[in-house]
Amino acid sequence: MAKFKKTTAKKTTTKTSQAEAERLSKSLSESAQQIWLAGVGAFSRAQAEGTKLFEGLVKEGMGLEQTVRKFAGGRAEVVRDVVESRVGQARERATDTWDKLEKVFEDRVQRALVKLGVPSREDLNDLSSRVEALTAELRRQGGKPATAPRKAAKAAKAAKQAAPAKAPAKRTRKVKPTAAE
Repeated sequence: MAKFKKTTAKKTTTKTSQAEAERLSKSLSESAQQIWLAGVGAFSRAQAEGTKLFEGLVKEGMGLEQTVRKFAGGRAEVVRDVVESRVGQARERATDTWDKLEKVFEDRVQRALVKLGVPSREDLNDLSSRVEALTAELRRQGGKPATAPRKAAKAAKAAKQAAPAKAPAKRTRKVKPTAAE
C-alpha cells in the first residue's frame, strides 16, 4: 500500500504544477497583452494630442528664445564696450610704440649725418641768418654785395664746370745711368 500512495502523490503534484504553469503562462500572456494595448493607447493619444503638445512646446521655446535674446543683447553691449576699450588701449600702446620707434630712427639718422659732417637744419638756419646779417651790414656801410648769395653760388659752380679739366701729370721714371754710359 505504501507504494500506491506514493504514485498518487506524484500524480497530484504533477497536476498541480501543470495547473500553476498554465496559470502563470496565462498571466504572462495577459500582462503582455495589456502592455501592448497600453502602448497602442499611448501612440493613439500622442497622435491625437501631438499637435497640441507640439504647439505648446513651440510657444514655450519662443518665450525662452526672447528671454535669451534680451539677456544676450544686454551682455553683447557690455562685451562690445569692453572690447572697444581694449582696442582703444591697444591703439594707444601701438601709437606710443610707433612714436618711440620714430624717435629712435630720427636720432640714429641724425647721428649718422653728424658723423658724415652734413650740416643740420639749425646749422643751415644759423648760416642763413649770418649771411643776411653780413649782407645788411654791407648795405649799411654803403657797399653793395657783388651778387646775391644764390647767384654767387651758381656762378662759382658754372666757373668750375667751364674750366678745362687738367689731366694729371704723368710720372716719369728716372733711369739710373749704367756703368757703360
